[in-house]
Amino acid sequence: MKNSELNSLTLEELKQKLEAEKESLTKLKFAHAISPIENPMKIKETKKLIARIRTILKLKETQN
Repeated sequence: MKNSELNSLTLEELKQKLEAEKESLTKLKFAHAISPIENPMKIKETKKLIARIRTILKLKETQN
């Protein structure tokens, strides 16, 4: 998801997206621990997306 797409989301949508991505990361880590997943870079990408969402969420919260 691009930054411009994340910036257009509301606070509630960002919070929902953050929870969904955290759950996705947990599932990816669990699947990778059991047997190596096809694309382990997906874990890294998900972590970066979570960080981006948190950053945008913090910026929007401080602006209000």
